Amino acid sequence: MIRAGRADQVRTIAELARQQGVSMSKYEKDKPYLAEGFPKPISSEGSRFRLYDAEQVDAYLTGRPIPALPDEDDDQDLLDRREAADLIGVALASWDVYKKRPELQQHLVVAGGVDHWPRGVILAFRQNQTSRPARGGRPKGTGDMVPREQLLDRTALLLDADPTLSTAKVTEALGVHTATAQRALTQLRARRIADRLEHDPALTPAEAAAELGYPAGHIRAALAQAEVELRARGAAVYLRQITEALHDADLATSPVPPVVEQTGETLRASVPLTDNAPVPALVWEEETGWRTAGRRRHPFTAPDTRPLLIGTTRPTPGDLLAALRGLTPPGPAH
Repeated sequence: MIRAGRADQVRTIAELARQQGVSMSKYEKDKPYLAEGFPKPISSEGSRFRLYDAEQVDAYLTGRPIPALPDEDDDQDLLDRREAADLIGVALASWDVYKKRPELQQHLVVAGGVDHWPRGVILAFRQNQTSRPARGGRPKGTGDMVPREQLLDRTALLLDADPTLSTAKVTEALGVHTATAQRALTQLRARRIADRLEHDPALTPAEAAAELGYPAGHIRAALAQAEVELRARGAAVYLRQITEALHDADLATSPVPPVVEQTGETLRASVPLTDNAPVPALVWEEETGWRTAGRRRHPFTAPDTRPLLIGTTRPTPGDLLAALRGLTPPGPAH
């Protein structure tokens, strides 16, 4: 967690690399932050993005004693999604639903590119959390009775209470269409199975589902989706490295990694570039790798596309930068 009043001391892996005068790819390869005596990360255990306290890192790099961080909990401590879920005793997938509520969204703090919430806000949310009364079944010929933005939230509460929850029970409790209930259940179970597999990679998806109490005969789609979810999370880590490198080179409009989209069984993402870049945007696709896009809006269908670095789908940031810089910017239209 980020202790109260220390949000301005947060330092990312990319910032550590710049501080020590090396490229991001070399820094990730050498991993000096794993050396004995290097300050512990302030991000939660298992987090995909390592964050460090700048004061501690500076002390280590200059050979001074590493100062201790405050050890008493404070309402202004900033907790990431794993810590927030642990604090109120819910699964990560449930917190990912809860965090969209206005009472949490308005207190969101992004530190080091990672979402955080104040401890006091999370505790107040837990205290004010009340179960919603179940509705009757969905009247014939009517639309879903639960707004789309509330569906996963409401279904997550039901699944928290009963891991064997059926589509029929969701339909009855929330007054939604059977297909709507099935999609929500599959999505939530897939995320929670993926969370369990991240925590213990030795498990198979079926074993993770069994530990969570999910009935084996009704989760085939969730098992398949969990594997896609894990691939998407791995892609997000890779894309974060790429966007940080592009941003450091003044070629990407933001260091924040792009949203990984799923189309069928494959994944894709797009990265808008600055006016300094030779093309408006880049597109990454799981099966084919990187290609250029002729516009920032709707990049997946943009014209003037050409592949970059054929033969590899996940080139290093350095290799991608070199390939991008080697492109000739398009001339003015006539």
